[in-house]
Amino acid sequence: MKKRKIGLALSFVLAAGTLLGACGSKDDSDKSSDSNKKDNFTVAMVTDTGGVDDKSFNQSAWEGIQKYGKDNGLKEGKGGYDYMQSKAESDYSPNVNTLVRNKFDLIYGIGFKLEDAISQAAKQRPDTKFAIVDSVVEGDNVASITFKEEDGSFLVGVAAAKASKSNKIGFIGGVDGELINKFEVGFIAGVKSVNPKADVKVQYAGDFGKADVGKQIANSMYSQGIDVIYHAAGGTGNGVFTAAKEIKKADPSKNIWVIGVDRDQADEGKLNVNGKDMTVTLTSMVKRVDIAVADLAEKAKDGKFPGGEEIKYGLEDNAITVATTGDNLSEDTQNAIKEWTEKLKNGDVKAPTTRKELKQMKF
Repeated sequence: MKKRKIGLALSFVLAAGTLLGACGSKDDSDKSSDSNKKDNFTVAMVTDTGGVDDKSFNQSAWEGIQKYGKDNGLKEGKGGYDYMQSKAESDYSPNVNTLVRNKFDLIYGIGFKLEDAISQAAKQRPDTKFAIVDSVVEGDNVASITFKEEDGSFLVGVAAAKASKSNKIGFIGGVDGELINKFEVGFIAGVKSVNPKADVKVQYAGDFGKADVGKQIANSMYSQGIDVIYHAAGGTGNGVFTAAKEIKKADPSKNIWVIGVDRDQADEGKLNVNGKDMTVTLTSMVKRVDIAVADLAEKAKDGKFPGGEEIKYGLEDNAITVATTGDNLSEDTQNAIKEWTEKLKNGDVKAPTTRKELKQMKF
């Protein structure tokens, strides 16, 4: 698998709209070769179990595909751009295969859990183009999109260390594995780089689509004195916001924060207490899946599909950023984030990607 970095167009404006669950088919059965441009280039995606309206990873990907479709005069559904939602892991392969039968030109698997489904379909349908997000799949007809999540997680770790008054900080992951471990260890490294004495508690929900479990874990952490929680749990993370807002509503003076992930989750933390607008969202580690999927779709349409390559997006592409929505990051914190951003970009500091690498760091 070759690795290549693709420059990003940073002027994307996200399209808003109602998210619909139906997936249609396409009449045109023509397929384009890697070297030929195809004007009516159709694109579709399969979500993981978090769902297309998870306010996180899947939703960001769908927004990118919507942007691509509308920019190219395509309609949602038949013969244009679409998605299929997976309610269970057993839906992955059937959903991918349905899109293949519907003759979409480029099919995305959103999330590492679709790796097997994309790999199998790519082998069976060598003339169809596929892309996987957050994993690497071998094959000349597969492009693999990955991100430097450890860098963004490091930076929101800096923010957490600055915001915490108890020196007790939490991390809630969706599924324990190689990908989410990057969020976990990058975050811990960022916290410890600012405050080596801070205690970071880690817990996994075992699922990306269970908000009730996220709420339960968050309530347990907050009850132990943890005052800042970073979640990398997709739809499960919605429960973290619910828990924090309920606590804040009961006691508006309480120092309670959530750090969002993938999208700017400022809106998820908003609440009103006795006529006063408040928020529990400190910041978010923004992973521009929307930019990546739209960028790749445009290149594929223009006959520049990077089949067999891994395209990695990071700070230098503005594909990994720290949200500044609201007024919750102090000037001191923002300056610290800028300082550490430059260190990461310059290679003066390397964020860990594994627990082994984290253990080797000195704080």
